[in-house]
Amino acid sequence: MTKVRAWIAAARLRTLPLSVSGIISAAAVALDANSFSGAIFVLALATTLGFQVLSNFANDYGDGVKGTDNADRVGPARAMQSGLLTAKELKTGMAVTAAITLLLASLLIFLAFGNDNFVLSLVFFNLGIAAIIAAITYTVGKRAYGYRALGDVFVFIFFGMVGVMGCYFLFTQELSNFILLPAITIGLLSTAVLNLNNMRDRLADAKVNKNTLAVVLGGKRVKGYHTLLLLCAFGCAGIYFFLNAERYWDYLPLLAFIPLFFNIITVLKNKAPALLDPELKKVALSTFLFSALFFATQIF
Repeated sequence: MTKVRAWIAAARLRTLPLSVSGIISAAAVALDANSFSGAIFVLALATTLGFQVLSNFANDYGDGVKGTDNADRVGPARAMQSGLLTAKELKTGMAVTAAITLLLASLLIFLAFGNDNFVLSLVFFNLGIAAIIAAITYTVGKRAYGYRALGDVFVFIFFGMVGVMGCYFLFTQELSNFILLPAITIGLLSTAVLNLNNMRDRLADAKVNKNTLAVVLGGKRVKGYHTLLLLCAFGCAGIYFFLNAERYWDYLPLLAFIPLFFNIITVLKNKAPALLDPELKKVALSTFLFSALFFATQIF
């Protein structure tokens, strides 16, 4: 495999649709508020993709250095684990990606606030720094929060609260239109994807003391937790559309939950964690479908 393909593998392209779902949902609400900006939308997408790729590089490096990625691992082989990229190369990739992402974030902030809102610019710049730190320290470092059952909390905050509400604020300069409900929806769905990943790797993670929430809860309770995540996401989305829908097709995004209900059944019946791997793609793509339909209904 060439180095280019190795970097593409380390970037984990299959995770990217999920990462932009929050931006697309925020843009949909901004469209409804007549505050949409194409330039802000494009820069927000690019910045978010940068954060996600950085997180993927850092995750590959962190788990590789700690020995978490080993022969017992269930999911796809990682770049460092497979010897495709060295630890030094991944660290360099992280540094370059972080620099590019911070530049994109700075351009986004300037475009949204200009020179007139120094305080808001400073707040969002610090949020960008916090997102970079969170992306790296998920698995990197002695106090990596992904090893302390805190990954779910950070995913919910950054994919949901910060991602959706923050992006909406960049469009509108305010927090209204019940934006909290789509933010919670995307946050819970994104957390469900991470939880599925951790359910798949639960037994292997327990062996290397990677204490994800799935490891802490155990095989039975983590299934109930997963069910709760998806049902609460559906409830928040349903309430949002009930409060805001003006036409019957405004409810179309809820169709994306149909595969998720089947996912709940599959998870509850599952006895072999390795078989959960295809379910990650199902939940991630369903989340992306939700945001895409949300955006499309506001355009048409």
